[in-house]
Amino acid sequence: MISNFGRRNPFGSLANYKWWVLFAVSVGLFTSVFDHGSVNVALPSIADHFNTDLPTTQWIVIGYGLTISALLLPMGRLSDILGRKIIYVLGFIVFTAGGFLAAAAFNVELLIGAKILQGVGASMTQGTSMAMVISAFGARDRGKALGLTMSVVGIGAVVGPAIGGFLVDYLGWGSVLYTTAGLGVVSLVVAIVILDAERSGGGDGVDDNFDWLGATLSAVTLISLLLAMTLGSRFGWDALAVITAFGIFFASTAGFIWWELHVESPMLDLRLFGTGLFATGVLASWVSFLGTQPVRFLIPFYLQFVLGFSPSAIGWIIVPSAFCMVIAGPISGRLSDKYGWRLFNVGGMLVAAIGLLMLVNLDVKESLLVILVGMVVQTLGSGTFWPSNNSSVMSVVSPASYGVISSFMNLVRNSGNVVGIAVSTAIVTETMGSLGHPPTLSAINELSGLSILNAFTMGLKTTFWVCVGFTLVGAVASLVGTARKN
Repeated sequence: MISNFGRRNPFGSLANYKWWVLFAVSVGLFTSVFDHGSVNVALPSIADHFNTDLPTTQWIVIGYGLTISALLLPMGRLSDILGRKIIYVLGFIVFTAGGFLAAAAFNVELLIGAKILQGVGASMTQGTSMAMVISAFGARDRGKALGLTMSVVGIGAVVGPAIGGFLVDYLGWGSVLYTTAGLGVVSLVVAIVILDAERSGGGDGVDDNFDWLGATLSAVTLISLLLAMTLGSRFGWDALAVITAFGIFFASTAGFIWWELHVESPMLDLRLFGTGLFATGVLASWVSFLGTQPVRFLIPFYLQFVLGFSPSAIGWIIVPSAFCMVIAGPISGRLSDKYGWRLFNVGGMLVAAIGLLMLVNLDVKESLLVILVGMVVQTLGSGTFWPSNNSSVMSVVSPASYGVISSFMNLVRNSGNVVGIAVSTAIVTETMGSLGHPPTLSAINELSGLSILNAFTMGLKTTFWVCVGFTLVGAVASLVGTARKN
């Protein structure tokens, strides 16, 4: 059977096997986060090399992200059926192959195609990693495990852009892609050697029916939504392509819900939403990303074009808040296992809201200290919330479904980030347009005058007020969801 793949290994009998699992998965998580951050830094150089405009080059990232989002649920479900280790290992084989093909691409179209292939592999690894860690640590230490994995994500978020920028400057953009592919090889070897197929979960022969129609509908739903949000912020919400994408999204969503409620072995058991803790946890998670992603997306624009900091300086300015994620995640996860989720779910969102409130009065001559403190406080709150909230959501899920629900929570994050960027972009550009300036972020550059910078900053402040609202909704949802559980 395929689920026996790699069952015997020298680490399987060790009492501290769970820490080896965490190490193996952390290597893979770091590779994934490093890839995202470093490639973003390389996009301008790639556009220059292939003589293409930046919007076209951005499809390297967009295609990669859409592929991951479309395949996360199916890959998570497959891991529950076939075994999580086999899907994870195959994922890094595909990821690594795509990485080397991307590095060797001789035109931008091939590069985009290679990144889409790499996205297929990334969906397989992201759809299984959290499930394997939770299975290894067990329910008692679930929050601790999730917090530690979040610290790895935080480290990758810091290291990826920093090393990526260094590689681009001194070795060229191709070196970034070769480095990512090399990390994929390391992740693959570590996974093969360390992970034990039986302890990783899945492949137990129970409920082995794969919901092909549900997988198709879920992919169509996610791709149409993310395309609509991506294209809407670029071409306008009344563009035919955007309206069509939204129409497909609503139709496929209705079809997916109906089918999943009637099929014998659904892709995603929607009846879980009848459990208050699950439903409110998912809602709180989604709105938390709506409330925090605009900060990470818009603050670099503000720092560079309004306050005049260089890109390298901006990287260092963002480092303190990124390290807060490294610190807050493990502490929150460990303490939520001991004292319950409510304090950390609700408190984390309230702290994040306080951080955002520090940013709502920015102007064109703001003190850097105010920005640093606001970002640090906001990130501390978010870092406190996420591992505890994810632990609360997973507490109502059977171990046999860890793969698909872990994938679903990744989807919640991805869609929240995309929608958050689209909403914040719409608010800022509408504000700029209402004041007589071009309604596009591309109008913000080194040559922008004081008037347009003021308009951009006004839109930024409005966006942060909306973000405060999102985080407060998350706090209320967490309060309601955990009322009877803590």
